[in-house]
Formats: sequence, C-alpha cells, structure tokens
Amino acid sequence: MIRSPICEMLGIKYPVFQGGMAWASDFRLAAAVSNAGGLGIIGAGQMPPEALVKQIRQAKENTDKPFGVNLILYLSYIDELVDAVIRESVSVVTTGAGNAGLLIKKFHDAGIKVIPVVPSTALAKRLEKAGADALIAEGMESGGHVGELTTMTLVPQVVSSVNIPVIAAGGIADYRGFAAALCLGACAVQMGTRFLATKECPVHQNWKDMIIKAGDRDTVVTGRPTGHPVRVLKNKLSRKFLELEEKCANIKEYEELGIGRLKAASVDGDVEYGSVMSGQIAGMITEEKTVKEVLDEIMEKTENFIKNFPELSGVIN
Repeated sequence: MIRSPICEMLGIKYPVFQGGMAWASDFRLAAAVSNAGGLGIIGAGQMPPEALVKQIRQAKENTDKPFGVNLILYLSYIDELVDAVIRESVSVVTTGAGNAGLLIKKFHDAGIKVIPVVPSTALAKRLEKAGADALIAEGMESGGHVGELTTMTLVPQVVSSVNIPVIAAGGIADYRGFAAALCLGACAVQMGTRFLATKECPVHQNWKDMIIKAGDRDTVVTGRPTGHPVRVLKNKLSRKFLELEEKCANIKEYEELGIGRLKAASVDGDVEYGSVMSGQIAGMITEEKTVKEVLDEIMEKTENFIKNFPELSGVIN
C-alpha cells in the first residue's frame, strides 16, 4: 500500500485529497471520499456561516473519518467562517484566493491543520515560514480558478523550495498522474474534476455528462483581465466571456455576466450559460463511477505501475 507522511499527519488511508469545489463538494461527497480512504473536503465557497456549520455537522453524521473544509479567503465575512470551522472542530482547512498566513496560528491554537493552495514558489516559501503544515501546489491544468504555471513545472519547484509535505494538484485523474506526481516529489495528490464525475457528487447530471463527453481541447480559461482567471468547459457562457476580452470590457461587465453562473450549472443543470468548471483532464474521464471505485482503482494501479515501471517503460535494461 502507498503511504506517505501526509497519511500519518491527517490520519487518512490514502494520500489523496478531494478538491474543495464550491457548489460541488458538499458533505455528501466529502464524507464519501473520507469513508473510501482519502481526505474529503467541503467547499465552503460563499456559504453563509450557518450553512457551513450545517454542512460540517452533516458530514460528521456520515463519516467518522477526518475531513476538511476549503475556505476562500477574500470574502468579507471570512472571519465568521473561520470561527465556525474552529467551533465545529474540523480536522484540516485548505485555503485559496488569499494569504492564509495571518490565520494559521488561530487554526493551530484550535488543533486544526492548515494546508494552503499555492500557485508559486514565492507564496509557498512565505506560507511555510508562517507555519503551514503542508502545501497544495496546483497547476493551471486544474478546473476553476487557476494560476500560470503547469503542474509539471510548479510541483518540483515548490518541493525544492520548502521542507514541508507538498500535495500535487491539476491534471491528475488516474494512476499515471498519481505516479507522475510522486516522481515530481509530491507526497500526495488532490483531484477535483475526477470526483465531479462520481455518483456521490451532488452536481447536476448535465455537468457530469459534459465532463464525460469532453475531449482534450474542450476547456478554456476565461476572465484573465479580472485577475481571477477560471478554467471551464467551452459553452455559450465561455464564448461571451471571451467576447468581453476582445472588446476590452470593464470589470463590471465581467462581474455582471458571472453572477449566479456556477449555481446555474451545479443546481439547475444549465450547461450552456452556466459556469461548468473543469480541468483539462476531463478528456480522460469516460464514465461516472463511485468514489470508492475511483480511489481503489487509482491506488491499486499506481502501486502496480510503480512496481513494474522498469519493465513498462522499456528504457531500463
């Protein structure tokens, strides 16, 4: 069995995180991933504090395994969400869209591990100094909000820059991606898109079907002029965003176009004018499976692949 320091740190069976995706990773998906051996993560998104508390309590009713919460740090009421997570004694927090440095001590005082998502070595070094327990190095192949570096280039540079565990994210959906991440120096992986297309994920079936039907070039990054680029599956909404870029629209036009679009895809199943977030790896996902099937298959095949790599590669005599 593949084990790593992150398994001991968090008390999980497999070194696999489920991405904290707003409107997609609720208590049902998080509990399913944790029960199957990984680290399930509730995507808080823009939930009000009372809704997050309810989600955490429902997750605890469905699993006795560790799970986490992903927090978006730029929200004006982030302090209320932080207090809610602390009151509910969550095992681990992952963070995005902001600097978690100022919150780490507060979480640590409550016995909560902090694992920020980083898109660069500069932020990785800063957060290690601030006391982060581990880091998620996420490449631009991922779905949702993205940086500028690929997973292949980002992960080894972050690993070489810090002395804490690094989790690789972006473009990983099967045993080959997992094995590659280990070769780059990561001790675990985080997957988002692969878990979207699972039976336990609560998003509308239209979103899942669109991922399953996607090809390798069916995603696009929109919203770069806003400073918050997002990778989504191509549809009528993404074309409208790209049209705004072509005419150098002001930020307000982007904001107005984007209001409610993620909920439209997730809840209403609008895959034409909804924001159907997905990583580039969607082209490799061809069927909807249970969370347990996904995790068991990846772990078994990764272990076998590593054991037989010299023979499989054909380059080592």
